[in-house]
Amino acid sequence: MPTDTSKAKTAGGPSPLAVLRQLEWRVRHAVENVLSGEYRSAFRGRGMEFDQVVKYEFGDDVRDIDWNVTARLGEPYRKKFVEEREVTLLLVFEDSPSLHFGSGAQSKREALLELAGLVMLLGAVNRDRVGFVHAAPGGNFFREPVRGRGQIMHAAATLLGRPAPAPTDGPAAIPWHFLARAAPKHSVLIWLSDFPPGPRSERNGVHPDGWPVLQRRYQTMGFRVDDPWERALPGGEGFAAYDPTAGRLVTLEGNGAERAAHAAWRQEREDAWQMLFPDPLSRLAVGTHENRLESLVRFFHARMARRAAR
Repeated sequence: MPTDTSKAKTAGGPSPLAVLRQLEWRVRHAVENVLSGEYRSAFRGRGMEFDQVVKYEFGDDVRDIDWNVTARLGEPYRKKFVEEREVTLLLVFEDSPSLHFGSGAQSKREALLELAGLVMLLGAVNRDRVGFVHAAPGGNFFREPVRGRGQIMHAAATLLGRPAPAPTDGPAAIPWHFLARAAPKHSVLIWLSDFPPGPRSERNGVHPDGWPVLQRRYQTMGFRVDDPWERALPGGEGFAAYDPTAGRLVTLEGNGAERAAHAAWRQEREDAWQMLFPDPLSRLAVGTHENRLESLVRFFHARMARRAAR
């Protein structure tokens, strides 16, 4: 995979680095005044370093049971872990033609890239290691995890500056086997995608080839962005919209059959989304009209609240 950096600018707009600098002060304010230590705690869980084996007590996580020691001693023992001092974040940005869609001022791709940039900035503020894989129809681009504000800002600007796929391109081929070696064990892998319903060429049913391996190796999360028209078709008279996946204009009349088909599509998408990320606090869906940073803050608060309740 290529690893050189990109200096591309958004067409007719500010450079990716300028966009990130505008977002950075909001991220710092959120970390220092709203999230405090909750961002780091929200990413903990099983991302820890092994310490020793201790007796299992009621309420301990059964996933930590050491079955070999348990069988040898005749009573349950579990593995005890020590939290690592840093978190490694690996973002997988799945670029697809469907992300070109946007019924408002911002496309889904623009909103999803902003969400990715915010996550990378959160990692920079919290002194974590951050890297990414940009998976696109034309090939994949890998930036290994780095530490430090300057390096992470540069990596985030590189991701935001990656060229968008053409509306006529096919789906991206995500390098699942490569991802299993791209970051240390227990890293946090965040998959950002449109997550369309149904199987694709690289998938086996709803699970991509190699996805179960990544779920065992990493803490996995899924982030997506929804357009308002995806959540509910607009009311009123019929209208025409461009379908970037089909590559043609589609005329919608707003009749019952179309709304039933839309409801079925939404349900199929949600079913596939939940099968990939069964834990509700491992998936985040944000609307293009919603504040992405506020959505991330609520996401981390919810994860922290659940950890505190255990």
